[in-house]
Amino acid sequence: MTTMRAKMLVMSVSANTGTDGEGKSVTVSEQLRLAAVGPNRAYNEDGTGDEDNTFSRWTPCANLDITIQNPALFGQFKYGDKFYVDFTPADVPATEGQNATQG
Repeated sequence: MTTMRAKMLVMSVSANTGTDGEGKSVTVSEQLRLAAVGPNRAYNEDGTGDEDNTFSRWTPCANLDITIQNPALFGQFKYGDKFYVDFTPADVPATEGQNATQG
């Protein structure tokens, strides 16, 4: 299978909080909501134009909800940020040195 790349826009970031041993409020996870990018104007029929137009021409609708619990990632995602999301078959070994569980 060929890999696929989508371009996504952060639509919202919500912190989920709890309390630590001292009763202080702490972030325990963040909920991210992303959607496929789209142009701010009409599509070019041939898919050309800016990069968002090109991506949205071939992947016009996508949504992703993801919860992160890695404290090192808290606060790293902001409304309006754009990210590439790559889809690679799961049976392909991870690159040496990567730890996929660290998100």
